[in-house]
Amino acid sequence: QVQLVESGGGSVQAGGSLRLSCAVSGYTVSRRCLGWFRQAPGKEREGVATIDNYGRITHADSVKGRFTITKDNADNSMYLQLKSLKHEDTAMYYCVADTCAMGWVPSYWGQGTQVTVSS
Repeated sequence: QVQLVESGGGSVQAGGSLRLSCAVSGYTVSRRCLGWFRQAPGKEREGVATIDNYGRITHADSVKGRFTITKDNADNSMYLQLKSLKHEDTAMYYCVADTCAMGWVPSYWGQGTQVTVSS
């Protein structure tokens, strides 16, 4: 059974940073694809970043240069470093699995972790 558990969300001021973590079980991160989605209030869920089994990375245009996705095969975990945060980055952030590039529909979702950016 695949389980994805996010942590690291919180409230920060604009320009600040956060690091989101996703602990993965039932799924070997070194062999599969992972990613992050987010959903802001009143908006649809959108892809933020993906990393495939070869380590190839994609980021949404809105976060390029500010967010970085990584994974740790030894810990079977994935991370999202958020920098230069903007108010519009406020959203629930979800760890997802089986999404190898932007536009893929994930097969698995975590419960989410809230990121709130005050301007």
